[in-house]
Amino acid sequence: MKSQNYMIMNDIIIFQITVDDLQDEAMERIGRKLSDDEMHIARKGIMWGLCDMTLIWTYDTIFNEMIYNE
Repeated sequence: MKSQNYMIMNDIIIFQITVDDLQDEAMERIGRKLSDDEMHIARKGIMWGLCDMTLIWTYDTIFNEMIYNE
């Protein structure tokens, strides 16, 4: 894969979860759409999950792979 100049793409979204994504997942897992209260709970859970150690571990994995695969 050729290296691209990512410096000019600072506003590109790398990962996102939309309300539609979450509602589709709810339909698949529990067979219905989430209520507003449930959506609030889900949003807090996603924010906690992405801000917790999981994101740190993900970054560690990414950068370790870059360092050890040079």
